[in-house]
Amino acid sequence: MITNLTIKEIQDRLKEKKFTATQLTDFLIAKIEKEDSAINSFVYKSFDLAKEQAKKIDEMIDAGKELPPLAGIPCGIKDNILVDGLNCSAGSNILKDYVASYDATVIKKLKEQGAIILGKLNLDEFAMGSSGEYSAFGPTKNPKDLERVPGGSSSGPAAAVAAGFCQFSLGSDTGGSIRQPASFCGLVGLKPTYGAVSRSGLISLASSLDQIGPITKNIDDAQIVYQAIMGKDALDSTSVDKSCLQDFDIKKIKIGIPKEYFVSGIDPEVEKTIKATIEKIKESGADVVEINLPYSKYALACYQILLPAEASANLARYDNIRYGNRELHSGDFSESLEEIYRYARQKGFGPEVRRRIMLGTYSLSAGYYDAYYLRAQKVRTLIQNEFRQAFKYVDFIVTPTCPTLPFKLGERKDDPVTMYLSDLFTTPANIAGVCALSLPCKREQGLPIGLQIIGNFFQEDKLFKIAKIFEQIK
Repeated sequence: MITNLTIKEIQDRLKEKKFTATQLTDFLIAKIEKEDSAINSFVYKSFDLAKEQAKKIDEMIDAGKELPPLAGIPCGIKDNILVDGLNCSAGSNILKDYVASYDATVIKKLKEQGAIILGKLNLDEFAMGSSGEYSAFGPTKNPKDLERVPGGSSSGPAAAVAAGFCQFSLGSDTGGSIRQPASFCGLVGLKPTYGAVSRSGLISLASSLDQIGPITKNIDDAQIVYQAIMGKDALDSTSVDKSCLQDFDIKKIKIGIPKEYFVSGIDPEVEKTIKATIEKIKESGADVVEINLPYSKYALACYQILLPAEASANLARYDNIRYGNRELHSGDFSESLEEIYRYARQKGFGPEVRRRIMLGTYSLSAGYYDAYYLRAQKVRTLIQNEFRQAFKYVDFIVTPTCPTLPFKLGERKDDPVTMYLSDLFTTPANIAGVCALSLPCKREQGLPIGLQIIGNFFQEDKLFKIAKIFEQIK
């Protein structure tokens, strides 16, 4: 089955002319048209662009030219990453009509590599959510069980890869938005170190936390995509060109298991599966030790102050005047500017986005800045230092990706506090800025469960190496 092939296997078959890039693209387009109505992973389809890109790859192969690593590989893009000439809504009604006028840096790199872009993928509005239910375009469903959520906010990217609509996708991760849906859909999801991948062309949510990364079916594919998009970019001053190339022996690796991540309230099946996987890791020869990360328990609370504050500032630009949804106008052109803003924002932003904007504005307001935002920044520094100290003692940190199994659609939508707890184990890596990856645990049956591996700053290559070893554990 074509959809089960790895990136390298697809390329090998393209070179051997067992099928063409055009045939592969047409097959996936037909599959999307037939099956995605039940899943709702795509919000905008770029099939004409995909066919043009596929034709160019076929011409390269016919001419005997060498193919870049992603040439001819079909992908989908989370709809908060700009692709020149395509709509980019960020899952919000306020940007429903917005068409990108340039490519995000990661998209430039994918195009240079010859990747085939099939379309823009659904997400929780402005990447605020943990279930995929907060999109203006309707909820995305989990291909593993259509009655359950695929996770969020990168719901479409995870669902599209899990459904076999594309070989990989790009998502963004602010507090777990790549890793959590990867866990819920049985996939690999990487949140790179902050600064490892350019954020230029990513619609900002929380600028000090956001990172773009891949969602794939296996570790090898994730590594290929990451290597294609990583690196310093003049358009993003926070980006750096730094990587750590290291080889190691599994028997000389020390893995830390933070006791704070096995808390009351974690689903018993998740706890049982992760602990069984950790035992198998021990059997593989790794030195597994318990560690303490006492400040990590404050990471989610810290995140729920920092993210809304930064979102409040970033989303202030959406006035429906410079760009936006032209339907969001009352029709009364005698309105004051304040009335235009109020009408557009009330109709354009969904309830979760409005909730977080209000929380963020409150925490930044006079009299509360020191009590909330400044204090959260100080806690953030403590968490960062805690991870730095931990990585002097261990090489990797292993935890569950999520405290629960994929939950049913509608089960948590009206309970934001419970919904926020889905990010309990993923937010510390964003707060600290380190790299982290979710890898599916091998299970004979039942819903997917993800194992999170956290690595030190800019040690993605080392993270991939250990993840490949874990991937083989039966």
